[in-house]
Amino acid sequence: MRKPRVSMLLGGVLLCSASLLYLGLGGIDCPPKRPPHRYTWADSANQSLSIPMYLGEDTPLIFIGGFPRSGTTLMRAMLDAHNAVRCGEETRVIPRLLSMRATWSRSVRERLRLDEAGVTDQVLDAAVRAFLLEVIIGHGEPAPRLCNKDPFALKSLSYLAHIFPKAKFVLMLRDGRASVHSMISRKVTISGFDLTSYRDCLTKWSRAIESMYGQCQQVALQGGCLPLRYEQLVLHPEEEMRKLLHFLGLPWDPAVLHHQDLIGKVGGVSLSKVERSTDQVVNPVNTDALSKWVGHIPSDVMKEMAHIAPMLTRLGYDPMANPPDYSRSGSHRPLHNHTQVSEGPHLKRRLPPYTTTHR
Repeated sequence: MRKPRVSMLLGGVLLCSASLLYLGLGGIDCPPKRPPHRYTWADSANQSLSIPMYLGEDTPLIFIGGFPRSGTTLMRAMLDAHNAVRCGEETRVIPRLLSMRATWSRSVRERLRLDEAGVTDQVLDAAVRAFLLEVIIGHGEPAPRLCNKDPFALKSLSYLAHIFPKAKFVLMLRDGRASVHSMISRKVTISGFDLTSYRDCLTKWSRAIESMYGQCQQVALQGGCLPLRYEQLVLHPEEEMRKLLHFLGLPWDPAVLHHQDLIGKVGGVSLSKVERSTDQVVNPVNTDALSKWVGHIPSDVMKEMAHIAPMLTRLGYDPMANPPDYSRSGSHRPLHNHTQVSEGPHLKRRLPPYTTTHR
């Protein structure tokens, strides 16, 4: 019985070899090349940037996140306009995988079962890291620096910093009253949030941002996380973007102030047709949405705002101001650990000499 099997295997190998030889001699037309990306750094004066090779935990990824409707899409569009960065649309699968991984870690019974099966934390971490890299690298063009924008991915900020110790994290913060009003008025559904209740959504906003902000503070101790306020980004875009690029170790690129000029162009800023913020970020940076929430939150909720959403006070927003003056309020003050967070490599520091392996 063994001899016929060996013969069949040999026959299969020979058949494949003959087929490959025939196809090679026949001359197969290669598929057309994809349109060139905008990263024409090799033809420009900026010769210090190179396409990175993504090497597991050493990958210098950029993660943008925060509570939905906090300016995460605007931030990624502005950063996408930089000639060395590619963010792209939300993947949606990344926060779901991270949530699943967190569930496994919290369940003692599940961890015991996994350990007994030889599926240790090291095995799971390597698998999650590989999955995230494949998604982030694969869903867009190569670039010297790749970033991911899935707002709730930063609910797992500490874990991401563990599996990607060289990653940088940008936590977008916004007045919770504005975020919640935008979510409710635009009917942005989030699992577990009652869009008919400002009280419920503000309470859960405070809990969610407390978790992400706390993790950011811890990672900031090693210089890995920068909290940025939406209000200051739209009021002082150049100042905030210079701060961000300094933190990321990237040179200044004025294109980040004019992201709208690159939308829809080859190698420009790609926007999703189904993301709720797309219709807003096609416009230049503006302050139109700063106080749209004023007058829409029920009076009983406004009276108890400090108790309902304690993170407002912690982040420097006046819970009783209606409307607040974002240009003068405590929201302009530096956040905790800000000096530790904002210190980064010099703007002209060269990026690691990586080369891409992505097709």
